Amino acid sequence: MDAFRKSRDGAPQGFFATEAAGLRWLVVDGGPRVASVLDVGPGHLDLERVAPGAADAHAARDLGRRLAVLHEAGAPAFGALPPGADAGWFGPLDDPLEMVSGSWTDWPTFYADARLRPVLAQGRRRGIFGPDDEAVFERVCERLPDLAGPAEPPARVHGDLWSGNVLWSESAGVPEAVLIDPAAHGGHREADLAMLALFGAPHLDAILAGYTEVHPLGPGAQERVPLHQLYPLAVHAVLFGGGYVDATRRSLTELADLAA
Repeated sequence: MDAFRKSRDGAPQGFFATEAAGLRWLVVDGGPRVASVLDVGPGHLDLERVAPGAADAHAARDLGRRLAVLHEAGAPAFGALPPGADAGWFGPLDDPLEMVSGSWTDWPTFYADARLRPVLAQGRRRGIFGPDDEAVFERVCERLPDLAGPAEPPARVHGDLWSGNVLWSESAGVPEAVLIDPAAHGGHREADLAMLALFGAPHLDAILAGYTEVHPLGPGAQERVPLHQLYPLAVHAVLFGGGYVDATRRSLTELADLAA
């Protein structure tokens, strides 16, 4: 099998092992195709090379159905990492941010303690966020039980499912999606769908239609999309600054106003 190598000198300890563990954990019967792990070491990860193809509405709808199956495979707890992973990261290969892991029984507490407060702290250390931002982050964290919607069990999520981490290939002439570059963990299933929307996945309506055929979303899911996009937006603010900082602040303010 033709291989594609990801490598980085000085990668955080366990970085590539965690990614490999996540890819393997995402392989479930009836779920999406996931890039196969061929080899992994401290400084590299070898994956199958995915032949390029084109997305179409039929393949997108099939991806939605398969994502629902993946999410239903579940996780031991919110914040749980895949078996074989000792730490988590979120972000690009050259500057990944540490992603807090652990075991939480409810999503609002997990999102506050393992996502929003840590990314705020990372932004404070890099001079991106200030005291005023911290106050708004905290207001949103405190009101998460009111913003979170119906309680959900922990889902088995990709964790970084923006459109660039969905490759489109072909199998026997039929287009199909292939997942790469996960930040896999036990999380909220709406987070993966919100990430697909954040940077404009092709045929998103078809993906969502296929998803809800298998597992309908809870009431108010569309209104919660900005809530689930807040963490990845804040990560982009910390990593890249610029307009992402303003976008994060707008989202924080809108969510804080909803919670008021």
